[in-house]
Amino acid sequence: MFALIPGCLVFVGLFIWLQRKNCAVPALFMKGLASLCFVTLGILCNAGAESGKPIVLGLILGCIADVLLGLRSVFVKRNKAFFLAGGVVFLCGHFAYLASAWPRVENKALCVLAGGLLTALLLFWLYGKITADRALKAFGAVYFGVFVLLCCAAVSNEVTAPSDFTLLFASGILLFLCSDLILNLHSFGPLKDFRFRVLYRCLYYIGQLTIAVSLLFL
Repeated sequence: MFALIPGCLVFVGLFIWLQRKNCAVPALFMKGLASLCFVTLGILCNAGAESGKPIVLGLILGCIADVLLGLRSVFVKRNKAFFLAGGVVFLCGHFAYLASAWPRVENKALCVLAGGLLTALLLFWLYGKITADRALKAFGAVYFGVFVLLCCAAVSNEVTAPSDFTLLFASGILLFLCSDLILNLHSFGPLKDFRFRVLYRCLYYIGQLTIAVSLLFL
C-alpha cells in the first residue's frame, strides 16, 4: 500500500506540469488521482478502526475539495464560487480532523485560548499581505480559526501524550496549514512566482499523506 505514496507524488508532478501547460481538464484528472491516493492510503492504514473514521472522512472531504478547487481552472468565470465551495468542504474536513484530536486534549480551555490568540495574530499578519474582498476575508477568519484550533489540539496531544500517531498527525496538519498560507499569499498576495504554487501543492499532498500514514499507528 505504500506504493501509493510515490504514486501520489507522480500524479502531483503531472498535475503541476499539465497546469503549467494550461491543460485544465487533464490537470484536474491528475489532481483527482493524486487525492484518491491519499484517501486510499488512509483507508488501508486505518483498517476499519472506529477511532480513525473521522480522519478518513477528513481525507475524503479533502479529495472532494481538491476537485472543486481544480474546477476553477476549467470554469474560469466561476473561479470565486468554486474557491469558496472548496474552502467550505476543506473546513468540514478540518472539523472531521478536530473530532478525532479534540477528545485527547487534556487542557481544552488553554487550547481554545491559544487557538484564539494565534488566529488573531495570524489573520492580522495575513490580511496585511493579501488583497481580497470582505466575503473571502470573513470566510477566511472562520476557516483559519478552526484550522489553528486543530493545530493547537494536534500539537497539544503530541506534547502531553507523545506517540508515533500524534507526531505524524500533528506534522501533517502543520504542513497542511503552511500550504494554505502560501496558497493565500500566492492567490491574493505578493508571492506570484510559479515556484510558490509548486511549493504549496507539495506541502499539501505531503501533509495529507502524512495524516493518512498516521492512522497506521492510531
